[in-house]
Amino acid sequence: MKRRLMPLTMLVAGLTVAATLNAPEPSALAAAGMLAPGGLVWSDEFNSPAGTAPDPGKWTQDTGGSGWGNGELQYYTDGTANAAADGHGNMAITARKENPAGYQCHYGTCQYTSARLLTAGKFSRTQGRFEARLKVPKGQGMWPAFWMLGHNVFTDGWPASGELDVMENVGKEPGTIWGSLHGPGYSGANASNASYTLPSGKSLGDAFHTFTVDWGPESITWYLDGMAYSQKTKATTPEPWVFDHDFFLLLNLAVGGHWPGAADAGTTFPQSLLVDYVRVYELASVPAKPVSASSTRIQGYSGKCLDVAGRQAVDGAPLQLWDCDTAASEQWTFASNGTIRALGKCMDVAWGSTANGAPIQLTSCNGGPAQQFVLNSTGDLVNPQANKCVDVTDWNSSNGARLQLWDCAGSTNQKWWRMA
Repeated sequence: MKRRLMPLTMLVAGLTVAATLNAPEPSALAAAGMLAPGGLVWSDEFNSPAGTAPDPGKWTQDTGGSGWGNGELQYYTDGTANAAADGHGNMAITARKENPAGYQCHYGTCQYTSARLLTAGKFSRTQGRFEARLKVPKGQGMWPAFWMLGHNVFTDGWPASGELDVMENVGKEPGTIWGSLHGPGYSGANASNASYTLPSGKSLGDAFHTFTVDWGPESITWYLDGMAYSQKTKATTPEPWVFDHDFFLLLNLAVGGHWPGAADAGTTFPQSLLVDYVRVYELASVPAKPVSASSTRIQGYSGKCLDVAGRQAVDGAPLQLWDCDTAASEQWTFASNGTIRALGKCMDVAWGSTANGAPIQLTSCNGGPAQQFVLNSTGDLVNPQANKCVDVTDWNSSNGARLQLWDCAGSTNQKWWRMA
């Protein structure tokens, strides 16, 4: 991923290389166990009449065609041709193939105009739930984003300020979103990020989707339509953790750049990023430190939890994926001897196998190699004896999907994290 759009004169460039992972389509908001938020702190519902400019009490707008550190092709204006209410409850941030005022860009006469909205100097906050309901544009070269920057970016620069990308999408990947963190030592090519891809060639631009992060003191979790698809923690993110001060919000639609590439003959204009709302809430509760809970749920693929089939302490009971709840069969303890325990028994690789496809089960604890598991910093749950990962069989997101041992591939059906 090309990193990063920077406000004003804070310009930085880089290239992030990471695998795009296919995953099942998310369920409706909160269906996967997403906790309700606390009180509403700040919002913009964009219910103004058509043609109304962004609320100047909440937003400012960047202007210019410098490329913003990423080789972008648009000139950001502060006019309603590029950012205005559509009269249907949305703010339309619109990219146009035009240059009505003779704007000059880094490459010469600008070919496109668009808009970038930010709350710098108006609103910033440390921690909480940050959420927007958006419909992204379509077409090669489109690059919409909902993101956040540390308020100290204007004094300390980037990446010292920190950057939290709630959602990015590029037109050449119409079904994929990216969520990222940037800080000193893990910015640009080394950003800490993850992606999520809708199945069956579906496009994010076909409908509105809700993009959310829960930012706590020790962790940040990303959601699409209420389904968690990534979590980064203070313990597993390279130092320093810079997500401990106020950040402001940004919404923009770029055209072109090193990551998305230029628009082509198949891209139609105008294109709009439609914003139904932006809301900031208190967290209902401070997320527990993922590394310190004595008993915790283990959440993973499709936002579901690691569970014991039948929810009984029976030797040989298969482990499965299931909706997250408070059942004892979803409460796991990471013991000091390397075992992971629930219902008084241990997670185990059946028959002590090291082969792909070996079932993961519950059985009486013996502390042997088949019962040793390590949840590493990238979310892989590894059996060291086999050097293989706990995997959801056949990418099945249904309740009851069985777990197996498989070669570690970094795929979303092999990613797990501890939840309160």
